[in-house]
Amino acid sequence: MHRFIERLAHGMALLGGVALSLLILLTCLSVAGRVLNGMLHNWIGSLAPGFAEWALDLGIGPINGDFEIVEAGVAFAIFAFMPLCQLTSGHAVVDIFTSNLSPRVNRVLRMLTEVVFAIVLVVIAVQLFGGMLAKQRFGENTFILQFPVWWGYAASFVAAALGAIVGIYMAGLRCREWLVGEDLEA
Repeated sequence: MHRFIERLAHGMALLGGVALSLLILLTCLSVAGRVLNGMLHNWIGSLAPGFAEWALDLGIGPINGDFEIVEAGVAFAIFAFMPLCQLTSGHAVVDIFTSNLSPRVNRVLRMLTEVVFAIVLVVIAVQLFGGMLAKQRFGENTFILQFPVWWGYAASFVAAALGAIVGIYMAGLRCREWLVGEDLEA
């Protein structure tokens, strides 16, 4: 079971990394296009108007709706990294007080933390699902590209649902550790 959960988490993180890399590329191309467009309209246009007009006719400029794609894509990427972060206990930890506590007390604290995380991740997934259905029902589209807003919610929901599954798995593992009285592999 652990290997299956681990593969899901790593696969989702890989998808999130690919999405984030593509969003970075999109943003760079859009910014470069915006800069080139400004230069073609200004000093290049005054020095070589024929070339500037030709280049502008090619469509050199910012990518229309780039911020709409980035908005949906970054939301997906954040949720895509959640399962791996949850599986590896990669969240920020302040152990100034807990480092001096006994292993038994630390197991209880880890168990309680994982249970709370699992509940929060389930609530987030449920709320994303509800938001997705609402956006779908009302037919809301983005302003420039006119793609349905619920698509971004759907992608984020899939990643959040996997995060919730991993959260529940980890809560179960930490409860088992507490019952057995020793740290288990995870």
